[in-house]
Amino acid sequence: MKTSILTILTTMIAASTLSADELLSGQAPNSANPILPGYYADPSSVLHEGKRYIYATLDPWGGETLGCWESADHKNWTYRVVNWPTKAACTSKTSGPSAVWAPSVDRLPDGRFLMAISVGNEVWLGVADHPLGPWRNTRGDKPFIEREYKPGYHMIDAEIFVDDDKAVYIYWGSGHGWKNGKCWVGRLSDDLKSFVDEPKDVTPTHYFEGPHMVKRHGKYFLMYSDGITIKDTYQIHYAVGDNPYGPFAEPSNSPILRTDKAINVVSPGHHSVFRQDGKDYILYHRHSIPFDPGFIGRQTCVDELKFSTEGTMEVVGPTHEGPPLVQGREETKSLAIGSKVTASSERSPNRRAGFVTDANYATLWMPDESEKAAWLQIDLGAERSFSRQIIRPEYAWKSYRFKVEVSGDGEQWETLADFGESPATGSPIRIDKPATARFLRLAFPDDVEGKDVGIFEWAVME
Repeated sequence: MKTSILTILTTMIAASTLSADELLSGQAPNSANPILPGYYADPSSVLHEGKRYIYATLDPWGGETLGCWESADHKNWTYRVVNWPTKAACTSKTSGPSAVWAPSVDRLPDGRFLMAISVGNEVWLGVADHPLGPWRNTRGDKPFIEREYKPGYHMIDAEIFVDDDKAVYIYWGSGHGWKNGKCWVGRLSDDLKSFVDEPKDVTPTHYFEGPHMVKRHGKYFLMYSDGITIKDTYQIHYAVGDNPYGPFAEPSNSPILRTDKAINVVSPGHHSVFRQDGKDYILYHRHSIPFDPGFIGRQTCVDELKFSTEGTMEVVGPTHEGPPLVQGREETKSLAIGSKVTASSERSPNRRAGFVTDANYATLWMPDESEKAAWLQIDLGAERSFSRQIIRPEYAWKSYRFKVEVSGDGEQWETLADFGESPATGSPIRIDKPATARFLRLAFPDDVEGKDVGIFEWAVME
């Protein structure tokens, strides 16, 4: 737990001006967790043709669609837009008002991809030939599990599990008022339109929501979240059984991932597990730093997960530095690392300008909320030639209007890129325009308020 952070303190302090407390707080430069720049919860992933795809809830509390990211190396992620699910496409006459939540994606035995998604407190299923789609609903315009299928409980957090015998199962369910969680499992028919038989209640001890099934060493590990995600009590438990229906018994070392305020990790939960290069990893969300109960901005992290042949598991973490698999993103090679960074204003000490060059997605710059014509400036110390810039905005799914300006003396400025009339979207925003300059500046127009501006990273590449 804490040990994994403490063992690297001596090395990192030598290379950083941050204190030991700041290093433990998650503000250390080059920290690989979180792995995505922005607020994404309930992550699920698949690997296809050498690329990994992550699907997640858009925070706060979901959106009109879901977040999707693609990476060829587990380090550098590009935001992608998928056609389905959307709130509009996944709304029935029985739906509730809830947005698009908690995607789960897995590969079917026939090679296609299956997605389970919660929209309007109902479960919808989609299939596609590629992780980026196009996706289509398996039941046309109908949900797979209606809102009142099990009255008194939430029909959300559906998780796909494909067993070794190619049988496909869905685990799902949650409670109301952060209590009385219930978990069901049902086997899917071959046409993905119904259950083979009546789903069974397999609720283990300490279950509230977010089930995820993993099979290792012949054992079935049912993992799940308990507690309250908007507080500091959310955590990951697990229970073990001999078949997909259990019964499931919780080992003595559960929960395996929980709040650790000493290292500024709050409410890790609603996760999935993936395997890469012979190792298992847990993909989960935790609260953004610093923890603010009034802002639901969860972020996606990865740590190593180990299974024993005796039917137990342990997480190597939680960590801020992340495992080697996700370390070394391209921003760590930016010419701007260590440069002087100034801004028109800083919203707080935790949202300061210097954070945009630290290669850490837990930190970002924000100007004062009411400020207009905000600007952010990098001083490279001397004129340097560069080929491109990489900008990671706070929200990949929003659009941003700004100019990128360069200068040799900080007085005379030249516009290198202008996103005033055609706003930039996605993440990263790449500016492939070579130049030579000492100063670089992002200038936001005077009709954009500071509350709509946030930058995680701004890298200047040789």
